[in-house]
Amino acid sequence: MFLARVIGTVVATRKDPGLAGTKLLVIQPLRPDRAPSGRPLVAVDSVGAGAAEEVFYVRGREAALPFLPAEVPTDAAIVGIVDHWSTS
Repeated sequence: MFLARVIGTVVATRKDPGLAGTKLLVIQPLRPDRAPSGRPLVAVDSVGAGAAEEVFYVRGREAALPFLPAEVPTDAAIVGIVDHWSTS
């Protein structure tokens, strides 16, 4: 799992049928000091995250698991909303 901040949304009127009814969010991966880490990416939201929230996400094959038994074609999924985190 990785930490990120929601920085935007994606609206797609034409997409794979497996993505119907899903919310797509733009997330910025974060380092432990909350600084941006790498490039933003699009993730499918499985928990109802909103703008500016810190979230944790998964990548790869595991990203489709929160949506089972539906077959959602994704390689990044938000799987939790962070209430608090610290590195100390």
